[in-house]
Amino acid sequence: MTVPLPTASTRWRCTLCGNLTRFDVTRSSKVVEYVHLDLAGEPAVEEREVLDETIESVRCRWCNAVDQVELVDRPGAGS
Repeated sequence: MTVPLPTASTRWRCTLCGNLTRFDVTRSSKVVEYVHLDLAGEPAVEEREVLDETIESVRCRWCNAVDQVELVDRPGAGS
């Protein structure tokens, strides 16, 4: 089951324990990065463009429930 990302008016909530704040998210991403190497050879990502991103699973940190997360409205989002 794929869980959509929260938006400005929604947030995640665990349906088993009610957690609203702590989740482990497993995602796959395809990105293009501009990497700048300094003279010592240390890399730093200066630009990152996400081409594709998929959330594979969301696990609740409080009760360890996997794929039991739903989107709910944020308080005051309708105002």
